[in-house]
Amino acid sequence: MIFEEIKKVIADKFGNEVIIGEENQGLQPALIISPDKIIDICLELRDNPDTWFDFLSCLSGIDYGVEEQKFGVVYHLSSIIKKHTIVLKVQQQNNRDEQNLPVFKSVSSVWKTADWHEREAFDLLGIYFEGHPDLRRILLPDDWEGYPLRKDYKNAETYHNIKIDF
Repeated sequence: MIFEEIKKVIADKFGNEVIIGEENQGLQPALIISPDKIIDICLELRDNPDTWFDFLSCLSGIDYGVEEQKFGVVYHLSSIIKKHTIVLKVQQQNNRDEQNLPVFKSVSSVWKTADWHEREAFDLLGIYFEGHPDLRRILLPDDWEGYPLRKDYKNAETYHNIKIDF
């Protein structure tokens, strides 16, 4: 199944308005999806016998930078049986305030492997996944301050009075 056919499956089921945009440059074309429909679309792509996306191979958080004031999540889906792939993206504006984290819906109910991917995006970028069963830090200590993969992150000089030397 090719990109246009997968796009048609989504549009036929949910309407054209759920597809906000598409990126055709690069090695893997991507559909930019309405963030509030990501779970429904993922369920359809997983359960539809024509698409059968049974594997979430990667989920990554993205900080688009201080100037853009935007965060996103990228989902790389694969169908092992059908031998095809698709990339989905969701994005939202955010003022970068650590008291107002960007919020996206968790797809861990669709693919269990999303559990750890989403925890990593939360830990390193401060992206909150609504509906996640156990959203907490996975790589850094619980009392770590900030989100190290954010473009505006300032490295701490010490952690528990231990000098951090980069």
